[in-house]
Amino acid sequence: MLDLVVRDARLQDGKTVDIGIADGRIAAVSPRIDAECPTVEAAGGLVVPGLVETHLHLDKACILDRCNIVEGTVAEAVRETAAAKRAFTAEDVYARGGRLLEKCIVNGTTRIRTHVEVDPGIGLIGFDAVRQLAQDYNWAVDVELCVFPQEGLLNNPGTDALLVEGLRRGAKLVGAVPYFDTDPRGQIDRVFEIARDAGVDIDMHLDLADTTDGMQVEYVCRKTEEHRYGGRVTVGHVTQLSLLPPERFGAIARRLADAGVAVTILPATDLFLTGRAQSHAKPRGVVTAAEILAYGGNCSIATNNVLNPFTPYGDGALVRMANLYANVCHIGQPAALAECLDMVTARAAAILRLSDYGIVPGNPADLVLLDAADPALAVAEIAPPLWGIKRGRQTFTRTRPVLHTP
Repeated sequence: MLDLVVRDARLQDGKTVDIGIADGRIAAVSPRIDAECPTVEAAGGLVVPGLVETHLHLDKACILDRCNIVEGTVAEAVRETAAAKRAFTAEDVYARGGRLLEKCIVNGTTRIRTHVEVDPGIGLIGFDAVRQLAQDYNWAVDVELCVFPQEGLLNNPGTDALLVEGLRRGAKLVGAVPYFDTDPRGQIDRVFEIARDAGVDIDMHLDLADTTDGMQVEYVCRKTEEHRYGGRVTVGHVTQLSLLPPERFGAIARRLADAGVAVTILPATDLFLTGRAQSHAKPRGVVTAAEILAYGGNCSIATNNVLNPFTPYGDGALVRMANLYANVCHIGQPAALAECLDMVTARAAAILRLSDYGIVPGNPADLVLLDAADPALAVAEIAPPLWGIKRGRQTFTRTRPVLHTP
């Protein structure tokens, strides 16, 4: 007995099917399903298994009104956010994070990894608020927490214990920001130790700078192999990779793939923060995924920050982020555009190590209808999501605009 049937859904491989749902899971995928139950029409539109956000900051979203952006640098963003954090309360974090979370939901996101800052100044206030958000919005989106030391670890006594406590309270990952510590490799070493002891994965902010000095990505690959952590480590930003000549970039792309270190590309933030020192011929700071993927590595495209000093804009729309990445990286061929959609769906799901992702029987019925005929056009046209389903229950709808012709 089916609870719901999605009619005339076009999948990413071009097939058009009906999708039968029972008890919150996909029960059947077939060219035609005959069943006496409610239906939802896709009308030949593109249905994907929910968008996946691999790198978001719910705790410090929507604080532009509390900050002053003058330099537009990473250092300024950290300073301004650190100052604003002193006034954060659990209620405040919950309200702002909820505002962004709802935007993510109506833009088709059904799974999220969010990074949450812990340090002696904020303690676990942000963590506890975001953990409550994850519980309260579970009807529409699955949220996993990554605790990380934005303001340093070794040079910020008390932070280490807070990372460990956050993991004890349910965080699924530990993060790092080596470029904000006095001993970057010491921080990397300690984070690997914490992850190993807790049995959790790692997601680092790494190599965000305008020059190639002090890159740590190869060291992270080495530590990943030493700890046998292949497939369990992700690095975000790595803007320094975008500055390398082809031969050097290719060697590191292969190294990332061989070590099993995934890369999350954050176009909006990296475009905003990098290239500030140059008066002309500014670097873009956005890593192109193609060569990493060609060597067998994995990449996702993600949002990062929204309406704060790191990124003073954003709406939580991953299809828009995929389009921005395509623009910056000169992507125009249909297959390459479709790959951009993969980096906010299947490839992003692989980074989260989701074993139950995809439109196949037995998986959770997490579905989103994009107003597009195929994956390439979805990215090219920034196709809006028209409805979403989470575990078999419809979570949002969006009405197409109507022209009022004379």
